Amino acid sequence: MNYKKLGNTDLDVSTICLGTMTWGEQNTQDQGFEQMDYALDKGINFWDTAEIYSIPPREETFGKTEEIIGNWLSKNNKRDKIILASKVSGPRREYVRGGENQFGKKNITKALEGSLKRLKTDYIDLYQLHWPERKTNFFGKLGYEHGEAEWTGFEEVLENLKRFVDQGKIRYVGLSNETPWGLSKFLEISENKKLPRMLSVQNPYNLLNRTYEIGLAEISMRENAGLLAYSPLACGYLSGKYRNNQLPKGSRIALHKDFWTRYNKPNAKKAIDAYYEVAKKYKLDMAQMSLKFLEIQPFVTSVIIGATTMDQLKTNTESVSINLTEEIINDINEIQEIYPNPCP
Repeated sequence: MNYKKLGNTDLDVSTICLGTMTWGEQNTQDQGFEQMDYALDKGINFWDTAEIYSIPPREETFGKTEEIIGNWLSKNNKRDKIILASKVSGPRREYVRGGENQFGKKNITKALEGSLKRLKTDYIDLYQLHWPERKTNFFGKLGYEHGEAEWTGFEEVLENLKRFVDQGKIRYVGLSNETPWGLSKFLEISENKKLPRMLSVQNPYNLLNRTYEIGLAEISMRENAGLLAYSPLACGYLSGKYRNNQLPKGSRIALHKDFWTRYNKPNAKKAIDAYYEVAKKYKLDMAQMSLKFLEIQPFVTSVIIGATTMDQLKTNTESVSINLTEEIINDINEIQEIYPNPCP
């Protein structure tokens, strides 16, 4: 396994991060346990979850994934072996503490205490804001339309997080689904006010969506706040399993087609077929090629893989061992020029 520093800390996190959002929905607790056992054995020491998991989010499954992880931690007593990341939900879901102002003192305290209880741990290594409270672009939306709604200011959020750091309940903080402006403001205020520094940004990044490279990648490099790349296989489309209109039974798209629409865009199929041909040309597994391309980017700290079967997990984990030559990388970049970011 390969490792990188988490921001400017002394934590070495695996460049493959174990994603968990299917546990409690597509995967049972026993299957989650099997994945955690395998991941740790392979040197994956970085695990990511969120209070709102499993996905697709439903009131009935709120916190279910954290509970599964907590049960594993309680059973195995290996908390010190894991760098554990979780997230406090942003606004807009009524069943999550009324839906608004999730980063205010009252709600963020309630959120953290709930996560700690479900995870059966005294601390979370990386606590992330799941998406902004303010009105901005996220989840594939393009064309920024300015609008104001009530939201917790950056300084107040950082002050709230500092309380938890001082109490030892969280070690470090990060962002998710954030914009260049948002990351820049958090970093500026943390520097000026001596408040906790955002060490990472968990945003989508894959061969169908390389928009992170446009603005955020430079900030990640200059400020040492790396990307934790989620959806690296574009909900499985970059494994090739949905090519030629295939719809495997039990797959994410088969089960929740109306929810996973982000990668069903006009040029997506053409781009996927082109990447498939590159993998075929160099005798590579398409999923492994797609993951490795992300892992080697200098602004990427870790690639979050999610799997519903052990075969998928093993294939994805083994991506760290393959090599992408300059010729392969050039071929991949040529497709990006022809079909630039078909699924932002």
